[in-house]
Amino acid sequence: MPVWRYSVKIVDEERTAKAMAWDSPISPKEAYEIFKVIRGMKLKDAEKLLEDVIKLRRPIPYVRYKLGIAHRKGLSNMFPRWKSPIGRYPVKAAKEILKLLKNVENNADNKNLDVERLIIIHAAAHKGRYLKRWMPRAFGRATPKVRTSVNMEVVVREV
Repeated sequence: MPVWRYSVKIVDEERTAKAMAWDSPISPKEAYEIFKVIRGMKLKDAEKLLEDVIKLRRPIPYVRYKLGIAHRKGLSNMFPRWKSPIGRYPVKAAKEILKLLKNVENNADNKNLDVERLIIIHAAAHKGRYLKRWMPRAFGRATPKVRTSVNMEVVVREV
């Protein structure tokens, strides 16, 4: 049985809450870009941002994995910190990360922390396992079919 650990050292256990999700069926690149934006935000603001992404109101700026992605009008004004007009609406990844944020909110509420004062201090996405299969094709050939997954972790602290 594997042992799961967080990739960050937590100093103050009484004022922090954490949550993990394993083998989420989303793209690691999209999870990376979303976590880059929400890291350092208040928990309620991050949840609102992800709900707006799901409703296609606010795009996520892409900073690292941005080749071949279209520019969005007004994106530089929405996120002046990133200075990137390139973005997308990763709806599937936003739904999975929103579930993880709700989970860490419930964990913080269980530890009697004030939910309105929580800040995301650590948010990371790690590559999960690959599901490798074969898809049959014409004339006796086959094509590999690979499904990616992501292991995600979030740590919040009360300020």
